[in-house]
Amino acid sequence: MTQSTYVVVAVDDDRRVRESVQSVLESAGYDTETFETAEAFLSSGAVARARCAILDVRLPGMDGLELQRRVRKERPGLPVIFVTAHDDDEIRQQALADGAEAFVVKPFDAADLIALIEVAVAQ
Repeated sequence: MTQSTYVVVAVDDDRRVRESVQSVLESAGYDTETFETAEAFLSSGAVARARCAILDVRLPGMDGLELQRRVRKERPGLPVIFVTAHDDDEIRQQALADGAEAFVVKPFDAADLIALIEVAVAQ
């Protein structure tokens, strides 16, 4: 199976971050879908198509931690990677305790993010 058969979803309210993540993922051969809000992601049907979800913690409306909990109900095995500008130990611990694969602080290294995704989708 090639990387392009995987859809990696990114949910971030910052357009520049969404575009950056999309560019990095597409250059690595992944199909991507991006969303500005948790609600847009949940209502799009992309939860069913996703092979990995990259989430921001702070989103307008529903936050990333609640989004992770909702996604886990629908797709318990879907790998979630948090990419956030807010390096808070309590939030990091909660995200990881709820099953996140990783918690990455912005700015992130593109190669490191790709490596985390490759590990996540290989499981």
